[in-house]
Amino acid sequence: MELTKEELDARLERFCRTMSIAHEAWDTAVILSKVSQYYFTGTMQDGLLIIKSDGQAYYFVRRSFERAMDESPVGYIYPMNSYRDAAAVAGESLGNTFVEKEIMTLAHFERLSKSFQIKTVSALDKTLLTVRSVKSQYELYWMQKSGEAHRTFLEKIVPSLLEEGISEAELAGRLFSSMVTHGHQGISRFQMFQTEMVVGQVAFGTNSLYPTSFDGPGGAVGISPAVPLLGSRERRLKKGDLVFVDIGFGINGYHSDKTQVYSFGVFPSDEAVSAHKKCIEIQSELASLLKPGVIATDIYNAVFDGLDKNFIQNFMGYEKRQARFLGHGIGLHVDEWPVISQGCSDALAENMTLALEPKKGIPGVGMVGVEDTYIVTPSGGRCLTGGGREIIVVGA
Repeated sequence: MELTKEELDARLERFCRTMSIAHEAWDTAVILSKVSQYYFTGTMQDGLLIIKSDGQAYYFVRRSFERAMDESPVGYIYPMNSYRDAAAVAGESLGNTFVEKEIMTLAHFERLSKSFQIKTVSALDKTLLTVRSVKSQYELYWMQKSGEAHRTFLEKIVPSLLEEGISEAELAGRLFSSMVTHGHQGISRFQMFQTEMVVGQVAFGTNSLYPTSFDGPGGAVGISPAVPLLGSRERRLKKGDLVFVDIGFGINGYHSDKTQVYSFGVFPSDEAVSAHKKCIEIQSELASLLKPGVIATDIYNAVFDGLDKNFIQNFMGYEKRQARFLGHGIGLHVDEWPVISQGCSDALAENMTLALEPKKGIPGVGMVGVEDTYIVTPSGGRCLTGGGREIIVVGA
């Protein structure tokens, strides 16, 4: 499926309409993030996207203008050496200006202010994420492709990569190589500031309970304190280990998110099986509530209110390091809007896409649980990644 000019025009129109509802007095939106520039133009360059409240857009490209012209079907692409070039075309006065405050640095803003006249500055981030949260048929097509490949990879390919004595880092390397071979785009993108990820969270045994700065229920040791990613070179796979694999997959820019737990060499303990099964039940309950008009925080509260107090201990994390959400939006970024959390009062809309990830830490054993990617539909969440399944036993 190709990205058409009609699709991009519709995105721009919806953005302007949403901005006018949320911010009646807006004049200009300035977009610096490459992923959001791609969302509106179909190309990802070193550039500056300016959108006016009357619907006029200007995409100024420093590098590569030639590639942008080759890739994008829109008709508002201009070469740029400096912001002065942009001001000469779009006009110096930006009026009430909205920027991605989570993205734009102070240095960028100061440079922008030298070439443009800015009356007021406000945050664009929430509105932009809201617009991107509802996926078109084009976007759903590629997310479904990613989800299908993701499911096959975790259920059929990963077990063949597990071998006694390999380190977490070696497994992560095998995962990445095989993921690319099976269609993965080679990168998983996150919108949260300074979030880095190589393959995902890959851990053996209790390493999946180790604290990290990443906002999620799983844990990982990583290479070193300077690179707390990928996997430990020292921790090697042995009989009896749980293997926790939480990875994003992506095709043509669009991601799916899925987690699978494996038991190496032996059948998992009754405690691990019971907790894992409960997480699958919770995921199913969450999915049934993914309907247009349902409030995200109501989903969160309804599920948590039904949980046994003993089960809540080490649920969605380990000890005091518990994530305060049960699911998150996903698309061009792995972490998008909305969030199934107590603080998100937004209503779901049809064709939003979310990853649901109930997980639980087992002391002395590791993290169990599931994660899958769903589409919001009138009949509840439709799964793109196969749905949560039992712990896969390898080599027993």
